Amino acid sequence: MARPKKDISKQRTIVIAFRVSQREYVIITNNAETIGLSVAEYIRRKCTGKSLPKKKVDPLDRKLFVELSRVGNNLNQLARVSNSGIRDPFNIIKQLEEVKMLLQQLKSNITNHDR
Repeated sequence: MARPKKDISKQRTIVIAFRVSQREYVIITNNAETIGLSVAEYIRRKCTGKSLPKKKVDPLDRKLFVELSRVGNNLNQLARVSNSGIRDPFNIIKQLEEVKMLLQQLKSNITNHDR
């Protein structure tokens, strides 16, 4: 099934091109990357007065946070299986809880890094 077509009023059909210096480009791309937006979306929001994400995160911390979230998702799936009544021959539940606590500490360190 094909994706439904956007309403004509919501389509972005107009292209605006403008020049910036290398220094300005680096600033713009760093700002956009820091808050997790594409350059186009960052400029669009800045120019139209729409809100930008409030929390600025270092790009490396952001990538680490995304990876930790993926690991956490996998751990949640494992925990769901272990809680389904399957025998626990290797003490998996205790190990999962320890890993979950470590992940929560790492996430807390990342989010509190700016404070």
